[in-house]
Amino acid sequence: MDTPTFLRPRPLTSGSRVAALSLSSGFVTEVPHRYAAGVRQAAESLGWDIVPAPNAFRGPDYLYANPQARADDLHWALTNPEIDGMVSIIGGDDSIRLLPYLDLALIRAHPKVFLGYSDATVTLTQFLRAGVMAYHGPAVLTDLAENGGIHPYVAQSLRQAFGGQAYDLSPSPEWTEAGQDWEDEAAQSVRREFQPGDGWTWLQAGQAEGHLLGGCIEILDMLSGTPGELPLRLWRGAVMALETSNDVPKPAQVGYWLRNWAAKGVLQQLSGLLLARPRDYTPEMVEDLYSWVRRALKEADREDLPVVANVDFGHTSPQLTLPLGARVRLDSAAGRVTIWP
Repeated sequence: MDTPTFLRPRPLTSGSRVAALSLSSGFVTEVPHRYAAGVRQAAESLGWDIVPAPNAFRGPDYLYANPQARADDLHWALTNPEIDGMVSIIGGDDSIRLLPYLDLALIRAHPKVFLGYSDATVTLTQFLRAGVMAYHGPAVLTDLAENGGIHPYVAQSLRQAFGGQAYDLSPSPEWTEAGQDWEDEAAQSVRREFQPGDGWTWLQAGQAEGHLLGGCIEILDMLSGTPGELPLRLWRGAVMALETSNDVPKPAQVGYWLRNWAAKGVLQQLSGLLLARPRDYTPEMVEDLYSWVRRALKEADREDLPVVANVDFGHTSPQLTLPLGARVRLDSAAGRVTIWP
């Protein structure tokens, strides 16, 4: 079996200049103080110098009407020698409109870190199609602008993802879905309430190793059947990482999406599966979700597939950074998920 390989961009370190991109929503102009907090906290905790791309602050109406301008910002950051990497400012729902304008040859010719999640899954996937690693992790307005400062778990995971050494993922010691009023500047310094972490759940046991692919499940479904979808060959031997958004898809819908991937032959190609902590699910919904995952895998004759759930990435706080394209090993007996970035 041929194993895909991906170019590893130069890591982001203290002193890196990082372009902030509005590739989806232009909402940032409505909460400039929140953006400023993310820039400040990234400088304090990570040493990054975040600067806005030329069109990033042109507002929701302009960016909605001009998807090419959003793609132009990505190309500007790739080719600008003063820019070391890129981070998504916030997600949304229409990055898929950038597909006609994105230049995969340019992405491959100038491999740089791109960091984001949610609707940024569209862009992450195009980096992978270009053969370049991409980083599923924090956005400026979410984890980098976390109330009271970047969570240590988030900062540690970013450093590990860019560190170049093998490391184990670990469950977060705490997590939260507590709301945030981004328009309340006074609340920016007030830490949210967290609850104790509840660890991972191994839905199916086993050992597996492969390259890491995936993202937000709703956005991957949007890409289905488009030129931006990952080809089947890239899924061969992969460990799939899936997270659900704050749209809170029904557990049955997640099962239907898995059936779709089985019909395409994707599930049959996988070596493992990582499922994120599902956002805004009740305990009953979580159990229903796990039942649907097991059902869909059984239907696809993949009861042999190691599956670990409730992993801290995606629409949860704090969240891990997953280096997509990197090697990952799952070992349920040891309770370990190891990454070679």
